[in-house]
Amino acid sequence: MTIDLALLCDAATVDPAGKLNVLGIFDRIHAAEFPARHGRLCLVLRLETRAADEGERSALIRLLSPGGEEQVRLDGRIQVGPATGDAISRIPQVLNLDGLVFPEPGTYRFEVSVDGTRLVTLPLILSGGGGRPRPDGTPPTGPEGVPLFFAPGGPAEA
Repeated sequence: MTIDLALLCDAATVDPAGKLNVLGIFDRIHAAEFPARHGRLCLVLRLETRAADEGERSALIRLLSPGGEEQVRLDGRIQVGPATGDAISRIPQVLNLDGLVFPEPGTYRFEVSVDGTRLVTLPLILSGGGGRPRPDGTPPTGPEGVPLFFAPGGPAEA
């Protein structure tokens, strides 16, 4: 089993045919102050499985702080159905995480493991301080001139 797609976004759905719909992909959040609460964050994963992956698997998703402390832990089970021969199945997963609190700025990490093997690490950069939108509504930029992310309705709230 592998993960061929992993991202953070504002919203995502999977339609009845299995098509993944994603809105607002990001990898950084700007907050005016810390601790900062973010209204909604979607973790989107697409699992790629083969016949050898059939059966029940244990899954672990952890959100780690910049210092490596566990902020969120989600333990679960995945039931992988039968596949034929060399067929590949792609299984989209959408996890809505509401009201996450980030205690400090820095690089947070989502780690996704299946059966004790880490399959992907996804960074999320939290920056802070003084970054209000400019009078023309454009977001401030970070040190590299990259626009800082603002969630719909404004920046993450403390």
